[in-house]
Amino acid sequence: MVFWQSCLCSGFESQADKFIEILYQYREAFASDNKPLGAIKGDGVDIVLNVERPYPPLLIRPAYAAGPRAREALESLINELMKLGVLRKVGHNEEVKVTTPVVTTWHNEKSRMVGDFRALNT
Repeated sequence: MVFWQSCLCSGFESQADKFIEILYQYREAFASDNKPLGAIKGDGVDIVLNVERPYPPLLIRPAYAAGPRAREALESLINELMKLGVLRKVGHNEEVKVTTPVVTTWHNEKSRMVGDFRALNT
């Protein structure tokens, strides 16, 4: 952690030790080299669909076609998100109610994964 390289605003020097103590006490909540997203648990988001079963075909979409470069980039991005605990594999016996196709966009030779959520907004 890099607490010592931080600067406090003037007038707060007397509170610096307490500030560093609090940061250290809650260090698991902050991102680090090993955990770039931090480690706050229990703040999941519940998504409530405004449609009932059976879901319309628009919400169960097949994957978009992707070239070899895009497929390789997507695989790398998905593997990284799985490693970080953001995504998980769906078990073979799990029902997938809604699927969202993704596309790969490029900016400065770096790939980004973008979900196509247009069907959710209809």
